Amino acid sequence: MNEDNLLFAFALTTLAGLSTAIGAAIAFFAKKTDTKLLSTAMGFSAGVMIYISFVELLAEGFRTVGEELGESMAGWIVCGAFFGGMLVTALIDKLIPSFENPHEFNDDPEPPPEEQKYKKLYRMGIFTALAIGIHNFPEGIATFLASMKDTSLGLSIAVAVAIHNIPEGIAVSTPIFYATGNKKKAFYYSVLSGLAEPVGAVFGYLVLRNFLSDVLMGTVFAFIAGIMIFISFDQLLPAAQKFGSHHRSLYGLIAGMVVMAISLLVGN
Repeated sequence: MNEDNLLFAFALTTLAGLSTAIGAAIAFFAKKTDTKLLSTAMGFSAGVMIYISFVELLAEGFRTVGEELGESMAGWIVCGAFFGGMLVTALIDKLIPSFENPHEFNDDPEPPPEEQKYKKLYRMGIFTALAIGIHNFPEGIATFLASMKDTSLGLSIAVAVAIHNIPEGIAVSTPIFYATGNKKKAFYYSVLSGLAEPVGAVFGYLVLRNFLSDVLMGTVFAFIAGIMIFISFDQLLPAAQKFGSHHRSLYGLIAGMVVMAISLLVGN
């Protein structure tokens, strides 16, 4: 890893995490959330993540591991790490009850009038913040390590993660705000869930950096790709279609791939 990129990598990871605050602001200040724009943005984020995963992260994993251990062994290690990333993300989802899971979207955020259900809505918002924090922790590690290795690649991942975190900020702030009427409290929990990303970055630097080698770095990239692919197909694309339409989410997906393809070509 390039130690000169330390501050840049940490700042990038922090900004990506704090984009949950943008989602909170949208929920507070927009009279009506533009669901069409939200649908396109989530499709765009999925396109960025999918393109980066297959074109950059997996390719880099095969290259770095292959140079050290040979192509045959690299295939087993990288593919194992890729599907391992999917498995870990799936297990996290499985352990979180569905009504508290940020991947379960509610079409009608309006709370019922009964006081008991207001409390349930508030509880759902708190646990959504916790669940998103759990998901954001490995994303913080991913963004930080990628930025330390390659600033261009790290920037691409940070953009995808930032867009991905905006609807998560809405998911946290909306139920808490409707349950309590307190914008500050809703905003606080939304930002707090995003801070799991720089915490992940600190963990990656203090714990993982001493063990990193080209083989381990390539394996980590493949693992990150698995996480991003699972998030894209499990969360972003279904939610994009629910908030908008199939074609709108598809256009966003293609746009995200095109933008990332151009940015990577220009960067090289």
